Amino acid sequence: MANRILRGVGRALAAYLNAELPTYTPLATHSAEHLQRALRPGDILLVEGNRRVSAAIKYLTQSTWSHAALHVGPGVVAGPADDPPVLIEADTEHGVLAVPLSKYDGMHTRICRPVGLSDADRAAVIAYAVARIGHQYDLKNIVDLLRYLLPTPPVPTRFRRRLLSLGSGEPTRAICSTLIAQAFQSIGYPILPAVIRRPSRPGDPRHCNTCETEVLRMRHHSLFTPRDFDISPYFAIIKPTIEGGFDYRQVVWGEPCVAEAPAEGLAPAGDDHAGADQHRA
Repeated sequence: MANRILRGVGRALAAYLNAELPTYTPLATHSAEHLQRALRPGDILLVEGNRRVSAAIKYLTQSTWSHAALHVGPGVVAGPADDPPVLIEADTEHGVLAVPLSKYDGMHTRICRPVGLSDADRAAVIAYAVARIGHQYDLKNIVDLLRYLLPTPPVPTRFRRRLLSLGSGEPTRAICSTLIAQAFQSIGYPILPAVIRRPSRPGDPRHCNTCETEVLRMRHHSLFTPRDFDISPYFAIIKPTIEGGFDYRQVVWGEPCVAEAPAEGLAPAGDDHAGADQHRA
């Protein structure tokens, strides 16, 4: 009985947090057509997000990105031919599911592409995610959801990433990037590993008596956030507009824009610190 009540409260709370913010309008930095043509199976699509939970995630991760989805391409998951489900994502309300690219039309997004994957490894990453479609987050863990009620929870910087890793142990956790991190770590692909250096040993690629070898240690998948795929040195950032054949000589310029006050929440001109991640993105 207690579990049933907790799950009911959890469902209501997850639905509230997953609702869109009517006053927030993301700015798309490229057309939907360019985005569709640029994406390849195995790519990660980062999304700025316009839901209640997005503000808290962006604050806790100090990043533009609040959501991540794995692009698997058409035909992998059954769906309508005119708007096929090509992304696999996870959230606390619906669990792991496949969605069409049209879900993020008009949203600010970024493509992160793993480098050097073989066809077999790419297929393994996709199969890992597809096999988990339908997995649900344990909604009786309402404490995990309560942390997102405040857009800027008063948490010291050093504890913010740990706060996001709290969860019941279910594969969805509370952050979509956990599922994607597990998929890539299942084939030994690095995201943001811990790096240590040790003296070279026989059998190392570059062994000598005075050499050092860089050794990577895998971090726990629950600690990854959407931002980590953006800053990872092992994922290429793909710009759909450039991939589509951008030529600045073809730009048609209009009249210069009238000077406007900085938008709410953005740093004024000349502020080198506030909003650095938004300018970088």
